[in-house]
Amino acid sequence: MKPTRRQFLSTASFASLGLALCARSARAATPRPLFSAMGVTAALERAAEVKAAGAGYLVESVGRFLMPEKPEAEFAPMLAAAQAAPLPVVGCNGFLRDPKLRATGPDADHPRVLDFAATAFRRLKQAGGEFIVFGSGGSRRIPEGFPKEKADEQFVALLSAMGPLAAKDGVSVFVEQLQQRECNYLTHLREVAHVVAQANHPNIRALADIYHMTNMGDTPADLERALPWIALMEIAEKEQRTAPGVTGEDFRPFFAVLARGGYRGRITIEGRWNPEQLRNAFAEIARQAGEVPTRARPA
Repeated sequence: MKPTRRQFLSTASFASLGLALCARSARAATPRPLFSAMGVTAALERAAEVKAAGAGYLVESVGRFLMPEKPEAEFAPMLAAAQAAPLPVVGCNGFLRDPKLRATGPDADHPRVLDFAATAFRRLKQAGGEFIVFGSGGSRRIPEGFPKEKADEQFVALLSAMGPLAAKDGVSVFVEQLQQRECNYLTHLREVAHVVAQANHPNIRALADIYHMTNMGDTPADLERALPWIALMEIAEKEQRTAPGVTGEDFRPFFAVLARGGYRGRITIEGRWNPEQLRNAFAEIARQAGEVPTRARPA
């Protein structure tokens, strides 16, 4: 018997619904990658080389790339080179290298730091970048005998003033934990999360560097507690700060925390590598991230 028009439309509707459910099920069965992109800290002139190794972006140096203390005419060639490069420069590290740019202590000079930062933010925006990493151990080191509580007040005040400056140019500042041998202030991820939370500005966030974390004894549980403030991950192996895959270090416990917390940001290799090691490192990160239980990841 020939179906009626109503029967035909009903059958077609159920078929369409079935196809849609199948498509949705297929999407659910294929988890999204844990990281939105993988990149490397490297000089701009190595862009083609690291792209061939699998990098999706570069992190440059504030002093070498943005040159905030140099005139615009000296920055212009670097800007042109970045705009023509095969990889984007999404951020910069090495923020406050000048010893006069003090963030804490009796000689802290926040107006000078903020003036320097404003130029860096503006130039980063021109280059299409998004963030500056605030490690800068020399700038934030607490002098002997200076109260830590006072340093906390100074640092939070500086971050609170930096937030609106960064937001004006659509960029962010990511505060980084450093090891005790490099700096005596903000040496654990929980301390970084604390000052970032106190600054309370959306353009001030924390960076979690697994290399620094493991050397300071920070655990996946520490990462989990700090995760609400984490906007960027960095990675290298503990033994010699080599790229993932050289010594075979297992990063999956940290990746599992990121998966459970819904992290979908970038991860940057910052350490020692050659092009072949770098190529293997991206594959190793993807392999280990792919072995994190998918049920822990939100759809």
